[in-house]
Amino acid sequence: MSMRPDSYPDGIQVLEADGIQLAFDGRKILTDVYLRVQTGQIAGLLGRNGSGKSTLLQTIFGARVVPDASVRVNGRRAVPAFQTAGLLNYLPQAQLLPAQLSLRQAARLLRVDLDEATAAFPELRLQLNSRPEELSGGTLRLMQVLLLLHANTVFSLFDEPFTGVMPVHIETLAAGLLRAKQRKGLLITDHRYAEVLPLCDVVYLLHQGRLLKLGADPRAELRDYGYLAT
Repeated sequence: MSMRPDSYPDGIQVLEADGIQLAFDGRKILTDVYLRVQTGQIAGLLGRNGSGKSTLLQTIFGARVVPDASVRVNGRRAVPAFQTAGLLNYLPQAQLLPAQLSLRQAARLLRVDLDEATAAFPELRLQLNSRPEELSGGTLRLMQVLLLLHANTVFSLFDEPFTGVMPVHIETLAAGLLRAKQRKGLLITDHRYAEVLPLCDVVYLLHQGRLLKLGADPRAELRDYGYLAT
């Protein structure tokens, strides 16, 4: 029996996070953050190294406990979010898959159809019996993204999904992300702005501890804030 959260009458599911405040050594990292992503949407989370993007994703997922942080799905509190079956999965920057498992075994645990997940990357099928340590960093990263993307969750959070992925694969992966948003909501942070921005329906910028929702022309605003060259 499915334990996925009930959706709004129109079928849309909404993930919200707010009230998140965090400081390290007296320096505010996150202040009164509010973020919203819904199914059928890709939200981009941009910002410089050390701005708190990974911390924010960890807090939403529930891997990091932040007092007073509120994470809600369709208006209902979901803290820690990862305990709600079928709600969301999360790709951190660090290695995700257990070292002792092959890709095929990991896919079985996640209940992912590998034929479907690798349909656009048939060359990966030769390595499905390999363990993480036997793969290149880029291939492992790509497979981790594909496994979480095709897992049956309402939302997926990706921290640097394009890191190490070969340029020849990035365009195909981007197309896969666009297809996936037809059935789930995606929150992506990555420094490859040129690849991320065309995918996004909404763009957030984490700047000086505050999360700013950018407008209809995010590139112009990113230039104004000094994140893109003029």
